[in-house]
Amino acid sequence: MKKTSLLRYGAMASALLPVVPALAKAKKGNPTTNRQQPNVIIIYADDLGYGDLECFGATRVQTPNVNALARSGIRLTNVHAIAATSTPSRYGLLTGEYAFRHPGTDIARGNAGMIIRPEQFTMADAFKNAGYATAAIGKWHLGLGDRDGEQDWNAQLPMHLGDIGFDYHYIMAATADRTPCVFIEQGHVANYDASAPIEVSYTQNFEGEPTGKENPELLFNLKASHGHNQSIVNGIGRIGYMKGGGRALWKDENIADSIAAHALGFIREHREEPFFMYLATNDVHVPRFPHDRFRGKSPMGLRGDAIAQFDWTVGQVVSELERLGLRQNTLIILSSDNGPVVDDGYADRAVELLGDHRPAGPYRSGKYSTFEGGTIVPAIVSWPKRVKGGQESDALISQIDWLASLGSLVGARMPKGSAPDSQNRLGTLLGEEKEDRPYVLEQAANHTLSVRTREWKYIPPSKGPAIISGPGIESGYSREPQLYDMRRPYEQENVSLQHPDVVFRMQAYTEQERNKGASYTSPISK
Repeated sequence: MKKTSLLRYGAMASALLPVVPALAKAKKGNPTTNRQQPNVIIIYADDLGYGDLECFGATRVQTPNVNALARSGIRLTNVHAIAATSTPSRYGLLTGEYAFRHPGTDIARGNAGMIIRPEQFTMADAFKNAGYATAAIGKWHLGLGDRDGEQDWNAQLPMHLGDIGFDYHYIMAATADRTPCVFIEQGHVANYDASAPIEVSYTQNFEGEPTGKENPELLFNLKASHGHNQSIVNGIGRIGYMKGGGRALWKDENIADSIAAHALGFIREHREEPFFMYLATNDVHVPRFPHDRFRGKSPMGLRGDAIAQFDWTVGQVVSELERLGLRQNTLIILSSDNGPVVDDGYADRAVELLGDHRPAGPYRSGKYSTFEGGTIVPAIVSWPKRVKGGQESDALISQIDWLASLGSLVGARMPKGSAPDSQNRLGTLLGEEKEDRPYVLEQAANHTLSVRTREWKYIPPSKGPAIISGPGIESGYSREPQLYDMRRPYEQENVSLQHPDVVFRMQAYTEQERNKGASYTSPISK
């Protein structure tokens, strides 16, 4: 098992502009390379759609900080997340391995065991072995501890992010709509309250604990539209059951502040050495409950206000880098884990207030779906020292390649068999070339693997409803093969019968990947 020293941030002093005391020093990188190597920050939004940012066409919300980031670098307009849901996208991004190769990478419960295992080589390992200080801050949703449902949340977790390459980690175990509703810092509940020991279950409630289903009068902050009616925390129903927590429980309106504070603290502490930070925001995932200072920033209600809050987080990071003189040599990659969803379980009026805003921009459907809106995401790359500003690239890119690409950038030595699906496409990522990936794979919620090239999109036959109940999203599931000419808008006309040669070629791509998986033995052994 990999080991890491315990680096502790102190308690935050203010929700408006939190101050984090200094960290204990992490292991320094090689001093001969510190000034040459760029800092790298991945800002990974949650459920942020292609059309949710001003610089990608939104008109009903203002995102000035993201706009400025785009002007300083490259706006990438053909980037694809690995899956249309959170856990498999994050797994693929951090391991360079498609999630479909490993069971257990569906949307994870809050008490899931570690999905990425210590024996796997990760993006954090690549940076750490190149002399970087590493951190993961914000949403995790990839499991903690050794086994599902066996965590002792009242003690140090015996397996955590320190075992997969992260020196410092301050995370949400899953998402804001799932228990446990506490932050985990260095494998231990942050601000732990011994007077309120924590218990978590995804099978049954704890005696005497209210639920959203049985006690809707206690949902004083947000009511459920579908699901999300189990344990109540901060006047909001969640998925899963939880008891205890006390002063360790988060307040949803302060989540963005807490994540930003710890991100800025890590930057300050490691300003003298190269650092890598995986900064995964909670915005704009449900429950959307932004701080009061963001309320009313958009006519779209809480979802629009959450986008404004995300923009603020971006601005905090960039401002701190500028203040410390680090901005020129910091590579920032901003993107999202999957496409957008409007009603994802809470009655926040997101549907009623949407107006003419199109969260997926010109693309069809959104989160969960086989259609393009499920996986095409906004992306921006900014690195003033090397990347010229004001650029745009429509090169076909997959997030699966970011591990190998960034590893190449910092001279990481990749162990044989690691990141088996990740290709070094650094030049495309940095806008130095416009070469398309030959094809990208897109995994829908029902495990359908679609194939996308620049010209074509192929969706194989699959079972499932045409509309995903709850969010009311078009699934794209069909018992017939679907082929769309992507030079025409919105995946409207299935042309599979007219182009059997293209269908055959696209099927061959999928078969090639599956055969590769059959001959590849994952290092995971749970």
